[in-house]
Amino acid sequence: MSSTHSFRLARHNSRKRVNAIALALSLAAMAFGLVWLVWILIETIRLGMGGLTLATFTQMTPAPEEAGGLANAIMGSLMMVGLATLIGTPVGVLAGVYLAEYSRDGWLGSVTRFINDILLSAPSIVVGLFIYSSVVARAKSFSGWAGVLALALIVVPVVIRTTENMLALVPHALREAAYALGTPKWRVILTITLKSARAGVVTGVLLAVARVSGETAPLLFTALSNQFWSADLSHPMASLPVTIFKFAMSPYENWQKLAWAGVFLITMGVLVLNVVARTVFRQR
Repeated sequence: MSSTHSFRLARHNSRKRVNAIALALSLAAMAFGLVWLVWILIETIRLGMGGLTLATFTQMTPAPEEAGGLANAIMGSLMMVGLATLIGTPVGVLAGVYLAEYSRDGWLGSVTRFINDILLSAPSIVVGLFIYSSVVARAKSFSGWAGVLALALIVVPVVIRTTENMLALVPHALREAAYALGTPKWRVILTITLKSARAGVVTGVLLAVARVSGETAPLLFTALSNQFWSADLSHPMASLPVTIFKFAMSPYENWQKLAWAGVFLITMGVLVLNVVARTVFRQR
């Protein structure tokens, strides 16, 4: 009995040591990630606030060593990201509903998931080159609409993946109870499964918005840029990511300050959007 007790005690102590080591490594990894995240946020706030003035929101991008702002770039980003979200979100949600509710094990669903995984992991510059060759090169002109299409192609796979995953987490008992009452499937999906997974679907849309808000490569090949104020999507259009890229690489101090101001605006904009959406759509 004593030998058995000693063996169990040794195993218990061994498990406790392994658990303590795993916990310590997990906390260390979390702390490592948080340190870099906090550092990035502090630097963004410190350098970004220094470039924020009233002119940042009211004047257009300036020439080197001249006063100016980011009004045209802010407007262009809002238009292109907003339209890309409006185009990509319905497509992504409907495709996610189909995969989760109608084709969980079918061959079409498997092929769709495979293609979606490829799109999800594809570099954004590939999407930009695809839109360039299929839209920009044929139209022989850069345009805001081409930028919208490129960003929408990035939004779609993110929304599809999150929508399918969130709907898969809804218990089947809810669906079966609704079917037992004679509720048609489309109504079950609309009023029960989608409503139950609302917070997760909204989170997926926000992730997609956060991703496309900072994309530079697709816009370089599609919308290009515009130093002047332009709300015409059929012509080249300015955007914050491209402006930040150009200004941050320049040797001019006024451009560098505006680049940091643009970084601050994108970061705070995504943060505020997440907070507002989570507050409005939080689960009760």
